[in-house]
Amino acid sequence: MDFSQMNAAEQAHMSKVIEKKQMQDFLRMYSNLVERCFNSCCNDFTSKALSSKEEQCVMNCTDKFLKHSERVGARFAEQNADAMNK
Repeated sequence: MDFSQMNAAEQAHMSKVIEKKQMQDFLRMYSNLVERCFNSCCNDFTSKALSSKEEQCVMNCTDKFLKHSERVGARFAEQNADAMNK
């Protein structure tokens, strides 16, 4: 995004807005990850600790979720770069 036409105060404001949006997006992704992996993997509430099976499930779920998010982000960046070049 080109902020060169804005004064310093407007640039600072836009930077703060973008940082806030990025933090909201990160927290939303983290919340979705926790909810999805908890619902998929944690089903034995007789102990406060995770079983080894549950722990492995959470690790696999987290890994898949993060790899998926990384791939989607990469594809989005590719699509955005293509759109900017047209």
